[in-house]
Amino acid sequence: MHPQVSWILSRQAALTIILALAAWLMFSEIAGISVLIGGSIGIIANLGYVLRAMRMNVGLDPVKAYRAQTAGEGFKFLLTLIGFALVFLKFKEVSVFPLFLGYASTLVIFWMALLKQR
Repeated sequence: MHPQVSWILSRQAALTIILALAAWLMFSEIAGISVLIGGSIGIIANLGYVLRAMRMNVGLDPVKAYRAQTAGEGFKFLLTLIGFALVFLKFKEVSVFPLFLGYASTLVIFWMALLKQR
């Protein structure tokens, strides 16, 4: 796996764990679990994107690169939808705001990765 991908996924996991512990300590066990689940949905979706997009051998062909990225984004969206659907169907006690906070925190890491490259 590309070092930048590993950096992003590891930081997403670390931030999710830190926020989940903070939510658990400051609010409740359900809040902590909700943050953890939301972050996990983001991490799994991003991992799915990487595995799907990087699976295609694109070389220097921009059309193939575009198709690989599109396929990866579509798979990521599908995994995100499935993740949230499962949570709302199976985890009735979920705390919605912490759930989405956990998910959104994984998006922040992408901005950090862009800043890191400058």
